[in-house]
Amino acid sequence: MQGRLVRRSWLIRALEAVPRHPSPSALLEQYTIPADLAADILFLAAFTFGDIYGKSVLDLGCGTGRLAIGAALLGAREVLGVDIDERALRLAMRAAWRLGVGDRTMWLAADIGAIRGHFDTAVQNPPFGVRRKGADRPFLAKAIELCSTVYSLHKSGKENRAFLRAYIERLGGRVTHVIPMRLRLPATMPFHQQRFRDVAVDLYRIEVKPRGHGSLING
Repeated sequence: MQGRLVRRSWLIRALEAVPRHPSPSALLEQYTIPADLAADILFLAAFTFGDIYGKSVLDLGCGTGRLAIGAALLGAREVLGVDIDERALRLAMRAAWRLGVGDRTMWLAADIGAIRGHFDTAVQNPPFGVRRKGADRPFLAKAIELCSTVYSLHKSGKENRAFLRAYIERLGGRVTHVIPMRLRLPATMPFHQQRFRDVAVDLYRIEVKPRGHGSLING
């Protein structure tokens, strides 16, 4: 079941109301996903594959919560956003209540390694590993450990695609789709010289051996 159809433009406007990170860290690669890209990812997950409506959804490294809140707006049964930055989570919580989904979203300040439970779907935008090589791998590993289906955004490139496919298979996942996308990043760091920078990215859809109906509560 896919739930009620909504316009992409409506979702973009809603996600634009979710604030950007107030003081992003370059080391942690804390950039806020653009509202239009978040909407595209969520529309694919919700309406092409039916992986959002009525599901339990996990967002690891959620930041201010655009993907997590968007999943709730598209009918997710319950959503958990996890981040180590409490400032970002406070903004996410406030935005969720303003947008009417505060009762279906939960926010946890923790390292992703501490998360337990079973979830239907992960939708995540992990660090690309530009500052710390391999920074995206723990996010992939944890999402595959906990979820039946994973949507994860990663930097594009032939070499990276080959590595990630093999890595995901070793973790027990199966890549069903690799969808090229464009990520437009505004200047948010002192060393950024351009007003905007376009980055080629890939959205990976990954299926994991079914574990039954997901829940944020049942560990």
